[in-house]
Amino acid sequence: MPTFSAPDGSQLAYRVIGDGAPVVCLPGGPTDSAYLGDLGGLSTHRQLILLDLRGTGRSATPEDTSSYRCDRLVDDVEALRAHLGLPRIDLLAHSAGTNIATQYAARHPERLSRLALIGPSPRAVGIAITGEMRRELAQRRSSEPWFPAAFAALEAIADGTGSDWEAIAPFFWGRWDAAAQEHHRTGQPSNKEAVALFATEGAFHPETTRAALAGCEAPVLLLTGEFDLNSPPESAAEFAALFPDATLAVQPGAGHYPWLDDADRFAATTAAFCR
Repeated sequence: MPTFSAPDGSQLAYRVIGDGAPVVCLPGGPTDSAYLGDLGGLSTHRQLILLDLRGTGRSATPEDTSSYRCDRLVDDVEALRAHLGLPRIDLLAHSAGTNIATQYAARHPERLSRLALIGPSPRAVGIAITGEMRRELAQRRSSEPWFPAAFAALEAIADGTGSDWEAIAPFFWGRWDAAAQEHHRTGQPSNKEAVALFATEGAFHPETTRAALAGCEAPVLLLTGEFDLNSPPESAAEFAALFPDATLAVQPGAGHYPWLDDADRFAATTAAFCR
């Protein structure tokens, strides 16, 4: 697994899958990139450069744990770009990783060719996702056999009276089948400290980021699932409006992992954008 040096000297690892023009891929979590797989076959269209975020996977644990903060992770992406010898990059990110990618676009717009935000988290730009948005999406799954228990757990979390996150897991996939359950089991973040410190004070500066994105000329794709409680289509549409050249794609029948729910549709949409 190839590695490179981050600005603080930490050795960070990445995987390379496929051939063609490279796309740098950032996982959510924060965690390693293994759960992304080959992004539903996107690797047959482009070469995927999949980064293990610091302290995860085969990337080193930093001495300074404050470097787990989201805005600090932007420097790792820029170091990877320089290591690859690319004057500009196509950048794809998922979930929490879209906060890193969004801040990269704000700070280094001249280094960005295209930006794909999958299941976009809008924390970096200060867009709120309300409990009512999540309830409305959840209720569209009411015919599923697991719905009663999962919805009760979701209501308790929203009301502040419960914390059974495991019970609401089925909402994050378009189909809660064996493949989704295995993906859930193996894809959880292993570095709890990295998760805890990702969004600490100073990680986000929404007003500054939003102002900078208004001048980002790179084309942007925001792709979310029809049922994605983490990244509801309504919030993704508001997010898309912050960019001068953005396309919003809502994948039918998908949750937070659209490349698993319908690999062919996901790969076709994303490859067409990253042409």
